[in-house]
Amino acid sequence: MAINNNVELEQKRNDQKETTTKQEFHPVENYNVSNNKEGSHGIAKIFGILLLSFIVILLIAFLIFTFLNNNNKHIISGISIKGIDVSNLSIDAAKEKIQNYINENLPENINLIHNDYETSIPLSALNVHFDIDSAVQRAYEIGKSGNIFENSFTALKILIANIDIEPDFSLDEEQLRTALNDISSKLPDTVIESGYYIDGNDLIITKGSEGNVVNVDQMSTYIKNGILNLTLKNRTLDIATVTKQPSEINMDTIYSEIYKEPVDAYYTQDPYAVYPSENGLDFAISLDEAKAMLTEDKEEYTIPLQTLYPNVTTNMIGTEAFPDMLSTYSTRYSTSDRDRTTNLQLAASKINGTVLLPGETFSYNQVVGERTISAGYKEAPIYVSGEVVDGLGGGICQITSTLYNAVLYANLEIVERSNHQFVPSYVTASRDATVVYGSIDFKFKNNREYPIKLVCSVSSGIAKFEIYGLRSNNEYEVEISSYVTGSTSTSTYSEAYRILKQNGQVVSTELLSKDTYKRH
Repeated sequence: MAINNNVELEQKRNDQKETTTKQEFHPVENYNVSNNKEGSHGIAKIFGILLLSFIVILLIAFLIFTFLNNNNKHIISGISIKGIDVSNLSIDAAKEKIQNYINENLPENINLIHNDYETSIPLSALNVHFDIDSAVQRAYEIGKSGNIFENSFTALKILIANIDIEPDFSLDEEQLRTALNDISSKLPDTVIESGYYIDGNDLIITKGSEGNVVNVDQMSTYIKNGILNLTLKNRTLDIATVTKQPSEINMDTIYSEIYKEPVDAYYTQDPYAVYPSENGLDFAISLDEAKAMLTEDKEEYTIPLQTLYPNVTTNMIGTEAFPDMLSTYSTRYSTSDRDRTTNLQLAASKINGTVLLPGETFSYNQVVGERTISAGYKEAPIYVSGEVVDGLGGGICQITSTLYNAVLYANLEIVERSNHQFVPSYVTASRDATVVYGSIDFKFKNNREYPIKLVCSVSSGIAKFEIYGLRSNNEYEVEISSYVTGSTSTSTYSEAYRILKQNGQVVSTELLSKDTYKRH
């Protein structure tokens, strides 16, 4: 019995411990769960307060930004023009800043080089224009063209992701191509086109030779991009050239240009008009025989000519044909240089007596012909690649320049004329005309109502041209004005104008040329 009592007593004690343990454990567990729930609610409340505060701050900041942007009278932040930051500038300040930047980075001349030949194109001749006003106006209107909220969102977007505006750009592309073509004709190694001229009773056809010409399309694009991107200052560009073969000699075309029916001279009295006689011209051999000559590989072909005479010549109707001197011009030369004097006299003799009917065009190279030893021309100083060297026919450009001025004073139309590399000694800048057989010609047109006659003499140190014709009732007084417009260390720039007057009053002013010369 004692043993059983002890067992029961031990069992009761164990039950009490278990009960005590359960009573101690459950209250603690209940307490931790309650506290965790209360903590989670507190954190969520704090996060909500912070989020609301952040939104309020953003809203306030946006409202302040919107207010400031709405009252901003300057360009908003984040905008540049041609890579130059114009943020917060007024319209006038932005224009000045961009204009100064462009001016500082544009060259005065576009300098070009081909082997030893150097030249340039004045930027002023290309009428380059950057439309800065429109670009600045576009920049100013960004963030100001919508409602207040649209403008603010736009300003905020531009502030984050900047934008750059490129001004509209233009230049005189036709003038650029004209300048490049002119340079092409002056390259020392330019292509020499086939040509022809009359020497006495013979037609001389000259075979051209391969040479280089300016790749006008490529250079035009390169120069335009260089000006647009402001990358040409203090640079000299290599001239892109292509090799060109001369055109094939076309005997049919030459014959059609050479053949001429004789014209009898006559005149009328009411209205008064004089029509001078003209000799006709024809091949002295058949066209097929002339074509057969071209099968021979020669540099020059000679075709005999025959003159077809009119029945009534101009001198048969008396001096009424060319009663008035329309103009005269003379230049001086040194008689001590006999070879150069010979060249002047030969060229003048070819031109002397030439008659042009109304509408006809005079070609210096066609009338004078190629300057060759067989034609009697001598070695005399000429300009080649910026240097003075002896060349066949040197000096004949003085005849061209003298004729050019006489033509100007007769108020005739200039068709083709080029200036020298350097200002010559016998005329002032923009009063000269150079020629190179096969590439550079001097041409003018008789745009008057009546025929004209060219009279040329070279004697006693004076080369003189006189142009005769018939004066009209409304004849103009002609003045020629030429002057230097600017210069750099390497170039001289000049312009020439023809001024027409009646009764002392200016009727018109014509720009004849804008020229660039190298300085010695």
